[in-house]
Amino acid sequence: MPAPAPLTIIVGDEELLVDRAVAAVVAAARENDPGVDVHDLVPSQVTVNTVVEVTSPSLFGDRRVVVLRSSQDLVKDLAATVTDYLKDPADDVNLVLTHAGGNKGKALLQAAVKAGAQRVECKGPTKGPERVAFVKGEFSSAGRQITPDAAQALVDAVGTDLREIAAACTQLVADTEGRVDAAAVARYHSGKAEASGFSVADRAVEGRLPEALEQLRWSLAVGTAPVLINSALAGAVRGIAVAAQPPRGMSEADLAKRAKVPPWKLRTLRQQARGWSAAGVTRAMAVVAETDALIKGAGRDPEYALERAVIEIARARGTR
Repeated sequence: MPAPAPLTIIVGDEELLVDRAVAAVVAAARENDPGVDVHDLVPSQVTVNTVVEVTSPSLFGDRRVVVLRSSQDLVKDLAATVTDYLKDPADDVNLVLTHAGGNKGKALLQAAVKAGAQRVECKGPTKGPERVAFVKGEFSSAGRQITPDAAQALVDAVGTDLREIAAACTQLVADTEGRVDAAAVARYHSGKAEASGFSVADRAVEGRLPEALEQLRWSLAVGTAPVLINSALAGAVRGIAVAAQPPRGMSEADLAKRAKVPPWKLRTLRQQARGWSAAGVTRAMAVVAETDALIKGAGRDPEYALERAVIEIARARGTR
């Protein structure tokens, strides 16, 4: 695997595709140097000193991957610091910027392109046929096939959230053999699984631990796939992150789009976000990422991993 570019700019607001693009850069860096340090940062965690520290040349030649997410949300002095770095990047740092792609923070995006950054587009599907094509692509990447009517049935059952669709594809690949047809999709996605996953996630982010664990056990008992439950947890935490610290001047419609919820659900998100701090949200995001890895093969007991995740997320709500 070739080494990643010194500068990478990932453009788009589809979180799943952005996460995959970031993961690809990190994987390429680790393939070339297993000991590489990775710094994954969001604007709320960053100061000018932080940027200078993680991008300064190492005295010992240690390689680093520095991921700066949502770079369009950087305040003026931070954006200027990053822009200055782009003019003279360090040899032992792979800098990855993610940018939503709109007009906000456009100067930084242009500066990265001018500096020769490798640009990765992460625009997600917006129409039904595009989502069906995405499903077919997921199966093809896994070396499997899905019939056209099954792909459409999967989209109809799961909805429009790309992370949910990808999780459903992963589960079907793991639990079926041969070509997947509409009957297989119907067995796994009658609609009940999605609803129960969201009920677990809602109780967890609200800090209602006993109820969250009860919902989790019920969901698993009726056959909800662990990957779908964790996907619902990821969506709930993402929504809390947006509602707890909304960018200044962002409209309700754009805020709902960023949280990946319909506009009417913003009120619920704001209520759920009460009691959450930046540190708590960061911890919950880390838990969701860890659980995703455990469910997909790094751990032996997906149900235990989910129970731990629910406990950690509920407790993170009170973190200061």
